[in-house]
Amino acid sequence: MDVGASSWLVILLGLAAANLPFFNDKVFAVLPWRAGRKPFIVRLLELAALYFVVGGIGLALEARIGTVFPQNWEFYAITACLFLVFAFPGFVARYLRKRH
Repeated sequence: MDVGASSWLVILLGLAAANLPFFNDKVFAVLPWRAGRKPFIVRLLELAALYFVVGGIGLALEARIGTVFPQNWEFYAITACLFLVFAFPGFVARYLRKRH
C-alpha cells in the first residue's frame, strides 16, 4: 500500500471511529449497555480508546511503509483535536438534533 492510500485509510478510519460511540448504544459496537442508553462519560471514554486504536493502526501503517518518525506532544494534541472534530457529526446527531 502506498503512502497516499494509507493516509486516506487512516483518515477514513478515524472519521468512522470518532462517530462510532455516538451512533449506537453498545460499547465498542459489540457489548450491550445494561441500562439501555450509554451515559455521556462512557461515550467519551470510548472515544478516547478509539483515538488510541486509530493511532496504533496509523503507526503500524507508517512502520510498514518505512521509518517511523518521532513525534512530540504537539502532534498528539493536534490529532486529538482533529479526532474531536471528526466526532462532531455524531455528537450533533445524538445530542443536538431535535427528535419529533
